[in-house]
Amino acid sequence: MAGLDRALEQFVGHPSPEKLTARAPECPLPPCGRNSFLFLQGVSSPFFDRLAKALRVRDQRVHRINFNVGDVLYSSGTRSVFSARPDELEDFYRQRFNDLGITDVVLFGDCRPVHRPAVTLARQLGIRVHVFEEGYFRPYWITLERDGVNNNSRLPRDPAWYREVGKHIERYGNGTPFKLSFAARATHDVLYHSGGALNKLCFPHYRTHAPYSAAKEYAGFIRQGVRLLLAARRDDTLVAEVAREKHPTFLLPLQLDSDSQIKDHSPFANMFEVIEHVIASFAAHAPSAARLLVKNHPLSPGLVDYKRITQALAQQYGVSDRVDYLASGHMPTLLSHIAGMITVNSTAGASALLHKRPTFALAEPIYAMPGLTHQGSLDDFWQHPQVPDMELFHHFRNTVIHTTQVNGGFYTRCGIDMAVNNCLDVLLAKKSRIENYL
Repeated sequence: MAGLDRALEQFVGHPSPEKLTARAPECPLPPCGRNSFLFLQGVSSPFFDRLAKALRVRDQRVHRINFNVGDVLYSSGTRSVFSARPDELEDFYRQRFNDLGITDVVLFGDCRPVHRPAVTLARQLGIRVHVFEEGYFRPYWITLERDGVNNNSRLPRDPAWYREVGKHIERYGNGTPFKLSFAARATHDVLYHSGGALNKLCFPHYRTHAPYSAAKEYAGFIRQGVRLLLAARRDDTLVAEVAREKHPTFLLPLQLDSDSQIKDHSPFANMFEVIEHVIASFAAHAPSAARLLVKNHPLSPGLVDYKRITQALAQQYGVSDRVDYLASGHMPTLLSHIAGMITVNSTAGASALLHKRPTFALAEPIYAMPGLTHQGSLDDFWQHPQVPDMELFHHFRNTVIHTTQVNGGFYTRCGIDMAVNNCLDVLLAKKSRIENYL
C-alpha cells in the first residue's frame, strides 16, 4: 500500500510543501439563523457523516437521503431513503424540499444520475447547491463550489478577470499537509460497497454511476498491481531517458473512463478515442525526432489493456518506434523535462502548467484559456507549443484556491478533520466565495 501511496503523490506532480507557503482560504463568517441542509450521495468515506454532525453542533438542521446500502452504512442521524424508479426522483425531491423546508443541498459530484434532478430543481427554487469534488490542486485541497464543478463551475474563463482579481489575493501554497493513505481510501471503498449484494433487495431500482461492479474493479486492481510490479524497471528507464532530453517528448496522461470529466465534460466517449485521436495527430504532424508517452492513471483498475491499445494504434499509424506506454513513473520528473502535455481535462494539466510546460487541452477544463493552454490546433501543438504565462498562472491558481478549494481530505481521519473544520463557514455563508468577485 505504501508504494501506491507514493504513486498517488507522484502523479500529482506538486512541489513539496516547503517550497510554497501553506495557507487556507479565508471564509466569510457564518450568518445568523438556522438553515436546513439536505445531504445526498457523498464520497465513499465518513466525510459526509462527520460534516453533517458538525453542522448539527452549529445548530443547523441536517437531513440525509440514502440511495443504496453503502449510503446507509455511512450515514447517521435524520435519514430517509429513495428506492423507487429513477423517473420518480424529481417528484420525490420536490416533496422533500417542501416538507423539510430545505435551504441547502450538499452532494459529491453534480453529474451523478441521482443528483442531476436535485441540482436542476434546487436552482429553480432558489435553494443553494454545494458541490464537493476532488481538488483542482491536489493532494491537500478538495473542491467545494456553489452550483457546479468542472465545466459547470462558475469560475470565469477570462484571463483578464484572473489578472485583475489575482492582484488582490495573497499567494497560496500547497495547503497544510496531512497523512495520505491509499489503504484508508481502499478500505472505505470496500466497506461502502460491501452491502452491494443487498441493493437488489433493498434498493431494486438503484443504478450506480460507475461503469463496472465493485467486485470486478477489485479483481482488476489485483491484476493491475502485478502489472505495475513487472513494469516498474522498464518505466524507470523510460523516465530517465526523458530526463536526459535527447528527444522532445510529449506526455498524454490517461484519465478514467468512469470520470465525469470524460463522460459528461468531453467530446470523447472513452480513453480509446482519446489515444487514437492523439496518436493520429502525432503521426501526421509531430517532428520526426519527437516521442510520445501515454501514461496510465494511478487509480485505473486495469480492466482495459491500454498498453495493448497504445501499441496497436502506434503500429497502425506507423509510429511504433516513437510511442511508448508507461504503467507507472515519477510524474514530477516527467513534468520537469517534457516538451508538452496533451490532456482532455485532467488536473494533471494544472500540474503541467505549474511546471511551466506547454499544455494542450482536448476539452474545456477551468484552466483552458489564452495565456495558459495552447490556443492553436493539436496538429500545430507538436511543432510550436505555446509556453504558459506564469504570472497569469499564479493569479489563476491563487484565485481558484481562494474561491473554490478547501484544505483537507476525504479519506484519512486527519484529512477529514481538517476538511470538516474548513468547510463549515463556507457552507453557512449566504454568498459563495466566487460571488464576492463577480
